Amino acid sequence: MSVTTIYDFEALSIEGKPAALATQRGRVLLIVNTASECGFTPQFAGLEKLWQTYRDRGLVVVGFPSNEFGGQDPGSEAEIASFCQLNYGVSFPMMAKVKVNGGQAHPLWKWLTAEARGVLGTQAVKWNFTKFLVGRDGRVIRRYAPADKPETLAADIEKALAE
Repeated sequence: MSVTTIYDFEALSIEGKPAALATQRGRVLLIVNTASECGFTPQFAGLEKLWQTYRDRGLVVVGFPSNEFGGQDPGSEAEIASFCQLNYGVSFPMMAKVKVNGGQAHPLWKWLTAEARGVLGTQAVKWNFTKFLVGRDGRVIRRYAPADKPETLAADIEKALAE
């Protein structure tokens, strides 16, 4: 039986183009559910800084907008892309809007939440800016809470890049 890894999933880019995660094989991924109107939205700046700092060493930050929590990302993909670029200089890959919980959740998010559970073993994503660090082998290393600022992930990213 084959083991499922992140490379088994596909998504749509924010431009609506198919994006196979297999193209990222051998890289470290930081997967984040994002929102444009959330108290944690300023984390886009920290995520962009991680991307700029570590991308040449193999880190890829991938944002997945979700309007699931408080309706905090109501815009179209084009509006979200423009907002992220204009306000935070986001240049890391952004995907099309997804659901991260429940029966309509994107298959990638179903897998991520099953692989790395949250506080008290909960599977559901509780809010925007939940983060998942995935190693070069395509397996989830760790889940981070929305309140975990991107800069606090640097040591774990360094370790993952060294493996």
